[in-house]
Amino acid sequence: MAAPNEKLAESLDALKALQRGGKRVIRSDDLSRVHRERLLANGFVQEVMRGWLISSSPSARAGDSTPWYASFWEFCSRYCSHRFGEEWHLAPEQSLLLHGEKTVIPAQVVINSPNGTNNTVKLLFGTSLYDLKVSEMPAVDLVVRDGLRLLSPVAALVRVAESFFARNPIEVQVVLGSLADASDLLRLLLNGGHSAKAGYLAGAFRATGRPKLADEIVTTMKSAGYDVRENNPFDAGQTFGVSSRAAAPIVGRVQMMWESMRDTVIKNFPAPPGPWLDTGTTRSICARRASCRRAGRRCATACRRCSISSKKKPNQACAPCSVTGCSGTSILTRTAMDGWRAF
Repeated sequence: MAAPNEKLAESLDALKALQRGGKRVIRSDDLSRVHRERLLANGFVQEVMRGWLISSSPSARAGDSTPWYASFWEFCSRYCSHRFGEEWHLAPEQSLLLHGEKTVIPAQVVINSPNGTNNTVKLLFGTSLYDLKVSEMPAVDLVVRDGLRLLSPVAALVRVAESFFARNPIEVQVVLGSLADASDLLRLLLNGGHSAKAGYLAGAFRATGRPKLADEIVTTMKSAGYDVRENNPFDAGQTFGVSSRAAAPIVGRVQMMWESMRDTVIKNFPAPPGPWLDTGTTRSICARRASCRRAGRRCATACRRCSISSKKKPNQACAPCSVTGCSGTSILTRTAMDGWRAF
């Protein structure tokens, strides 16, 4: 008869076969009842809902949300593909957030599908899926990213409400910065007759430093007979410069996040230090003495240097350092001031 540890090893082998390729989400039917119960009892898997498991760790404490959040997007992909096949996609708002590299797990993800039932599927730790029934799937403008079916960036920009721009300025500007031209946007705007959307999209491009695209949208829509009134959908202080299309969207996101927080960071920094002044009345530490302290050694006695010596010969060691043979080299500079200038 096999020992308990040998039985557990067999169950772990079955789990390993299902985890190939880095998969963390498992259908309950993919494991036999014996293996499933043994792995659940030992903490190697965790139940999300009936019929679905995620990989876990025996060392995870009760209430630890890490395994779930690490598996969340993969679960959404596999669950929706199992239930709806290819007839589903994430809502425009969530699609745009993911294109803008915001991968924070939301409390609820809205799934659009012709087979939806307008019901909420409750998941772990207060998260949920809402399957929204829609009349039809978009014929084009769908992309697949890490198994998730998203609206394309231009389709998501056209479908979200104007208020979304002010609520999520960084993500919207990252997506706007990734567009090479306005041709795809104009196709959707003209086909749908979206004159109001054209107005705030043109305003968004102009506010983010791309006036040529703004002019192209307004001119094209007006030539087609639409009355376009341009307006800026962002609130004051919500524009953070032009994102380089040569860089990945995540780079643009980091740059814009820094620009959005730069003033707050500087306000919380202490005042920059002034220049080093040696009036001859206070003790100062010469360059070599400072490095000796960092190396765990000390000069025999404290040194004093006049202001003239400090200015003209900053590398020169004081007499006690020369006598004791301290060999460290370090220049007392205004590094802090240089750092502030770098801001």
